[in-house]
Amino acid sequence: MIKNAAASLMMRLHHHLPRAAPPPTYRRRHVLPLLLPRLRAPASAPVPPIAAAAAAMSTAAEQAVADQKRALRSEVRRALKALSPDQRASEDLAIQTTILNSSWFKASKQLCAYISCAQLREVDTSKILAEVLSPNPGQEEQAKDLYVPRVEDKNRNMRMLKITTMDDLVKNSMNILEPSPVDASGNDCEDVLSASSPVDLLLLPGQAFDRTGRRLGRGGG
Repeated sequence: MIKNAAASLMMRLHHHLPRAAPPPTYRRRHVLPLLLPRLRAPASAPVPPIAAAAAAMSTAAEQAVADQKRALRSEVRRALKALSPDQRASEDLAIQTTILNSSWFKASKQLCAYISCAQLREVDTSKILAEVLSPNPGQEEQAKDLYVPRVEDKNRNMRMLKITTMDDLVKNSMNILEPSPVDASGNDCEDVLSASSPVDLLLLPGQAFDRTGRRLGRGGG
């Protein structure tokens, strides 16, 4: 299990300039030699050995965690690749059924979810999205607002935009479905940050999770 690296030790040195002395009463040629040493900022103190050691330990710990994450990602990718199509479909269905039958899903009103991508071997969300976008007759009280991610730029900044139908989605440069800024009716898609109510459920993809819910991403930031 991946452990968090110890936090690095931060030390600050505070320097305070003394107050300026009252104007001297003697002749001007004596003023500069007396005042100049008092106006100079104190020299920077050397970094204490304990701070340098702590910084080095922090860097080493962070590198060790990064190496563990890379190794675990490789292991998980191999395991997912080894799954047969039938086994994947069975497990995807089991996960989606568990979510759809849960009390917390049924009670949610504002939902953020992802559009699953087969080539990334993400857990399928198509059944969940279909349930949200096309609720069964008589279940109007369980209607939900659905927001899905759109990558905005090369830095992978994202927005969560509201969709009301799968027709609101378009393929991006990586052939992954995401919402268009304008929906199928020609209206601007609502950003979740502008929503009148807070999100109460978020379905988040990941490379791996442990039994306590801690997440390992794909390393993209």
